[in-house]
Amino acid sequence: MLRLPYAQRAELQTNAAAKKLLQIMEAKQSNLSLSLDVTSKAEALRLADIVGPKLCLLKTHIDIIEDADAAFIADLTALAKQHNFLIFEDRKFADVGNTVKLQYESGPFKISSWADFVNFHLLPGPGILDGLIAAKGKAERGFIVLSQMSSKGNLFTKDYSQATVALAEQHPEHVIGFICQNKQTKDPRFLHLTPGVNLASKGDALGQQYRDPTQAIVKEGCDIIIVGRGIIEADNPLTVAEEYRVAGWDAYQTSLG
Repeated sequence: MLRLPYAQRAELQTNAAAKKLLQIMEAKQSNLSLSLDVTSKAEALRLADIVGPKLCLLKTHIDIIEDADAAFIADLTALAKQHNFLIFEDRKFADVGNTVKLQYESGPFKISSWADFVNFHLLPGPGILDGLIAAKGKAERGFIVLSQMSSKGNLFTKDYSQATVALAEQHPEHVIGFICQNKQTKDPRFLHLTPGVNLASKGDALGQQYRDPTQAIVKEGCDIIIVGRGIIEADNPLTVAEEYRVAGWDAYQTSLG
């Protein structure tokens, strides 16, 4: 599945954060995102510092960090600047627009003030995007819609996925792409981020289903591979992260033809 190079796609962007992400991907030769699925801020910062040079994007779950505080967010954003990666808070918003606006900009985490990207379900309707757009926060930010998931037995239908694409294509200045398993649109402005990537495992006992980078990028047309336990549980996360970075970049180069 041939595609335009990341550098050319950056020039097509109407969203500044998406443009910056594509430029980072090109500069670092990386389409690797780490899913930071740990529960302490010390471990989260340790991994972000070690693996950060290999990443284009760090995916966080702020609500699983048991001791998360303002200092943790400040330290994490400092590491993002130091190692030149962006932050994607995997919040999966799924409520009416006004509630989502408050969840995004308020509360203990004030996600809109520090996350470059957040994602959302379209299940409540397009008003959810209006709520995210209306929230106070960073000037340069983008939203990612969940179009598909990697968990076994999920209820995402083809019609639902098509509706997420239609919404994105109506709002390319705000929606920068999709969480998905395969390419959702031929429009090169949109990024396809895919979870469930692992070089060594095919799945887990809780319904996760894994693929390797070649399948995700070359065969299924995705752009960014999201890796969690494959790196986090490794004896040497830096070495393994480099293996994923190389595998992902090689697959991207192959997809360019």
